[in-house]
Amino acid sequence: MKFRLAFSALVFASLIASGSLFTLPAQPTVDAEGVQVITVTAKKYEFGPSSIHVKQGTKVQLNITALDHAHGFKISPYPDGGDKTGEPGLVFSSQQDCTKIEKGQTATVEFTAQKPGTYSFRCCVVCGFHHHAMKGQVVVE
Repeated sequence: MKFRLAFSALVFASLIASGSLFTLPAQPTVDAEGVQVITVTAKKYEFGPSSIHVKQGTKVQLNITALDHAHGFKISPYPDGGDKTGEPGLVFSSQQDCTKIEKGQTATVEFTAQKPGTYSFRCCVVCGFHHHAMKGQVVVE
């Protein structure tokens, strides 16, 4: 019993120290021009948040910060499983390909969410053994 209580206390203390226990998802803000600003982090094999929800017609600004080393961000302008020959669902304010983000730096990706759907994004800079698992999605509702 004492071991179980001590182990539980150790796990709880570790979760608090790492910030994992009380971490809340990033809350989007809307700037004076009506742009939805969302803070995203990129760190060892994960984006935070990995699922981003926006309303159709919204102009979105993703501010992506690489926390541990260089990462990349690439998102398709077409919804998953959708027709890739018509008008894109995400319209970017500048050329969109692989956006490289150096350690400690922040890159901005801006787009208007024109069509509903799920748009997958991924890390496009090889960042380690589990690089292929570093993914997320923007859901336009």
